[in-house]
Amino acid sequence: MRPAGRAGDARPAFHLTNRVVHMQSSGSLANISIPARAGVGLKAEHYRLILKTLPDIGFFEVHAENYMGEGGAPHRYLTAVREHYPLSLHGVGLSIGADRPLDRNHLARLKALIDRYQPSLFSEHLAWSSHDTGFFNDLLPVPYTAETLSRVASHIEQVQDVLGRQMLLENPSTYLAFSESTYGEVDFIAEVVRRTGCGLLLDVNNVFVSSTNQLWDPISYIDSYPLAHVQEIHLAGHARESDENDRPLLIDTHDRPVDDIVWDLYAHSIGRIGPVPTLIEWDADVPAWPILAKEAARAELLMRSKDAAIPRAAAE
Repeated sequence: MRPAGRAGDARPAFHLTNRVVHMQSSGSLANISIPARAGVGLKAEHYRLILKTLPDIGFFEVHAENYMGEGGAPHRYLTAVREHYPLSLHGVGLSIGADRPLDRNHLARLKALIDRYQPSLFSEHLAWSSHDTGFFNDLLPVPYTAETLSRVASHIEQVQDVLGRQMLLENPSTYLAFSESTYGEVDFIAEVVRRTGCGLLLDVNNVFVSSTNQLWDPISYIDSYPLAHVQEIHLAGHARESDENDRPLLIDTHDRPVDDIVWDLYAHSIGRIGPVPTLIEWDADVPAWPILAKEAARAELLMRSKDAAIPRAAAE
């Protein structure tokens, strides 16, 4: 993979201050900003406990598509949680990389959700999940070509224009490479940032999964990444399997604790860019609250360590 150069600021239309992400809005909920702390995904299993005990957590993140209905219990609980905590919204259904126009109805529902809850961050995946009239349950990879780059950049610009805010783009977990790719992954992402002014969500587990599967060096990947544009980090667990040649094959599963190697990569990442909002992703086989809280506490301990206490400007 070729090292990525520093991405430019082609569209500096969004506001970001060091270490605390602020969203400019006239709504009352906008007064809660996401600090450089650890957060966790908000799960129905924990609604009541969270509202009863108000644990010391930096923020909560939810999948946008789980809250696109008009009302019901999920909205009642999310409204109550939002009164006490900053919120990050993570999309899984825009299909940014698809070879088709964005779904305008889906985008409208997303805008309504953002207007309602005023999350400090909104992110989506560098992937596609729709084709013609069909939708898939997986986030599928894209080839890194000039054609794909133009399409992804156009879709991100459309999303940002409709929402009136910056979108963060998440690096994918991949299991294969396209022979037609003409960009390395980091180069591709850096050019998307330069063209659109989007921010980045660095998924450190995805870095390790992809690097293992495609024989990349994860440290080189992180060091060449456009770190100055990272506004959030994700950490998650993965499963270890083997391919047909008995080589390691990692699967991004979000169903277990963060691997020690991923923790090491996280420490390296925040050693380069300083503390940033960090999410513990655990979406399947969701554990009891104390287990999630322990993972978040480990992330906070690393962010507070002396080695991580460097200015964000060092990544620029």
